[in-house]
Amino acid sequence: MKAAVHLLGALLLAAAACVAHAAVTSAAPPTSTATAASTMLGVTDATLARQHYMLQCQGCHRPDGTGTMTTAPPMTGMVARFLAVPGGREYIVRVPGVATAVLTDIQLAELLNWTLYRFDAANVPASFQPYTATEVGALRRHPLRTEAKVLRAQLISELDQQPTGR
Repeated sequence: MKAAVHLLGALLLAAAACVAHAAVTSAAPPTSTATAASTMLGVTDATLARQHYMLQCQGCHRPDGTGTMTTAPPMTGMVARFLAVPGGREYIVRVPGVATAVLTDIQLAELLNWTLYRFDAANVPASFQPYTATEVGALRRHPLRTEAKVLRAQLISELDQQPTGR
């Protein structure tokens, strides 16, 4: 009987490990696309940046960055577009959940750069200058609060008025 209990416990632990591994790898960035760490400007450790995303962001934005309009807006195919309008770059850092994240300025800069490439590489401008710790530190001292939603709508309106094509 004891052997059966120990075997059952071991099987449950193995099953839990498989589930945990599947959850972690499902959020992993693709390795065959432009999101490889070597092409992500401002990202020195893509694995650590991904871990920071998992701990700080994916609860609302989901592992694949799709988010929901009721909890957190989608980032997939959208987040790097903010770089194309005045105030958009700053907005990304000042979003409440970003500005108040429990990360150092260096970690947050790397996470932001990773996020842009991971979820919206097609819209990262060729002239993109990666976020730096200094820039992030200055911007996050002035986080957006209730005005974040209104500012986001204004920025999206400006994006929608831009000519299509790059």
